[in-house]
Amino acid sequence: MEQPDRIFLRDYVLSAEIGAFQSERGLDQRLRFNVTVDLRHSVAGADDHVDHILSYDVLTQAVTTALADQRYNLVETLAEKIAAEVLAHPRAEQVAVSVEKLDRGPGALGVSIARHAARTQATGVQADAVIMVYADGAPRPAGATVIIPQAPDLPLPQGGHHRRIALLAMDQAAWALSAALDLEVAETRTELDAAIQMQQPVVWAPTRLAADDAKAGQTPDTLGFWLGSRLQATRIDFVLGPDAPLPVPPEDLAAAIGRISPQ
Repeated sequence: MEQPDRIFLRDYVLSAEIGAFQSERGLDQRLRFNVTVDLRHSVAGADDHVDHILSYDVLTQAVTTALADQRYNLVETLAEKIAAEVLAHPRAEQVAVSVEKLDRGPGALGVSIARHAARTQATGVQADAVIMVYADGAPRPAGATVIIPQAPDLPLPQGGHHRRIALLAMDQAAWALSAALDLEVAETRTELDAAIQMQQPVVWAPTRLAADDAKAGQTPDTLGFWLGSRLQATRIDFVLGPDAPLPVPPEDLAAAIGRISPQ
């Protein structure tokens, strides 16, 4: 029988408070994590596109999310939580997790588990995303904020490629804005999800995600609504003067619409 494709995280060391003994309370200790995931589908069809694979960030985020959920007495419980987080991803078929304490004895003490097809429930700890449609004079954002640049004032040709060229112009604006704000650019859903989970603001370059979906439009407003729906954003903020009207969102958009006045 052919072995499945696998991705893995090895020797990932973090410090956290864990343990059932009184001597372990109030003190952090080093934990070493190893995570191996059997994939549902071969990576051969990924076409070198990060959104077509299970990103390695899923593994590190599973560890971070599990640790953020609660204080653990047992490494066994922590390992179960990590496994559940990984198996919540649709491309994960099976996961093996080991968690080792490195400061409780002369060697490593820990547990290894293997779980298949979402045997346990994910914790559901997620960061709430905020979309900001940027304008000059806006405050530098923080936290899980996805920034959409203003459309550059450039002449655009008419015809069938007009929308794609407009999106590519916004990509250029995103790279320029990222340099001005000293932030990274995100082009893929994987990069956006990772930044949101890590509570890091990013500037979105829209072409790669939005070019093939005409519903996304080509203006910062329509792109903001489209991305906000896809990311299940809690809020979409527009940087506008006090007299400028707020854009009208689609009826099915769940995010709140807000205004940020330029400084």
